[in-house]
Amino acid sequence: MSLYRRLGLLAEGGETPFVGSLSFLAGSSPDSSIVVLTVSLANRALRFGREGDQYRASYNVGLQLKRGTALVHEVNTKESVRVLAFRETQRTDESVLFRQIVKLAPGMYDLRLTVRDDSVSRGSAIEATIGVPRFVDGSVSSPVAFYEATPRESLDSLPRFVATPRATAVFGRDTILPVYVEGYGSAPSFPLRVSVRADGASGTLWSDSISLPRRGNLFAGSFNVPLSRLGVGVMSIGVARAGSADTLRAPLFVAFGEDLPVATFNEMLDYLRYFVSSSRLSAMRDAAPDARAALWAAFLRETDPIPQTPQHEGLRDYFARIAQANARFREEGAAGWLTDRGRAFVALGPPDQIIEPNLSDLNQRGRSQIWEYRQHRLQIVFIDQTGFGRWRMTLSSETEFEAAVRRVLPQ
Repeated sequence: MSLYRRLGLLAEGGETPFVGSLSFLAGSSPDSSIVVLTVSLANRALRFGREGDQYRASYNVGLQLKRGTALVHEVNTKESVRVLAFRETQRTDESVLFRQIVKLAPGMYDLRLTVRDDSVSRGSAIEATIGVPRFVDGSVSSPVAFYEATPRESLDSLPRFVATPRATAVFGRDTILPVYVEGYGSAPSFPLRVSVRADGASGTLWSDSISLPRRGNLFAGSFNVPLSRLGVGVMSIGVARAGSADTLRAPLFVAFGEDLPVATFNEMLDYLRYFVSSSRLSAMRDAAPDARAALWAAFLRETDPIPQTPQHEGLRDYFARIAQANARFREEGAAGWLTDRGRAFVALGPPDQIIEPNLSDLNQRGRSQIWEYRQHRLQIVFIDQTGFGRWRMTLSSETEFEAAVRRVLPQ
């Protein structure tokens, strides 16, 4: 959730974790703007119960908007989700979407958003101060990453798009990210400059020029962001009317996969320390932002064990080992995959055999554990230094382990 908050989204953990986004569009007059709230939940965040041959969960959404002490708008609604198979209840992607459209006068508002699974007591809540813009001649709406969108034909009509609140795409799986945008005014055309830049970088990763088609009394259309040109990491999508210095931005996160616990470009490289050689990682780390996409494309192509499939099985299995290591080998102050046993598990996989000579006394200080890897002709000896599960490789095992890792890592 910290990543989504960093992107400027309405993200909260707690009993019913959710991610929300706000989009702003022009209303029928300059004194009326449209706010579109879209909230994303994963099926796994809800508790499903059997209902006939289906599984059902229900949740509540509460929205309050205040201006000073005055309550301007309030919504309380109950929603239901039904799926056919139990495995669908365990989905961790953006599988449940809730949308609310509100018309507000331009200005500053205090927002409170609560989401609660019916089966829990408190749910999750977030508070934020938002600014609703005034749209005038020449203004541009929020850029909205979407699943589906139909352009509006009139300022009197309501928006018709299904946004993706997480604004997340998977590099190597998704090829484009579609973005909806509107322009306002009476000019004969509405040219836009669209771009993407990396978080914390001044350079532009990708840019293009488009012209929005006129539809009734507004301009509306969409453009596609080519993910293969971007690489991986936290970014922002910018839209500006040609010739204007004002740029509206929306977040974009390009990741390795839905469940991979990585955020920034450098953090992703850190996770790959036991997947590819250090020289390969250094080349990607030192590359200029506009060269990263080409390096990532080459990296994915050259390390994919089954290039005929859309999924990168090597990365899938590698990050699955990281998840297992985090669950099995966590120690105080260290993630499981960074402990000595976790490093061996992630780099070389599960051992062929584990030998524990002093198994009779589980709390004995100095007891040993021997992991045997027959393929690598390697035995790694771990010593419990405290008697409370603080396992460390012996010095000789550390040397042999590092040598084995260098042999197996692709260059």
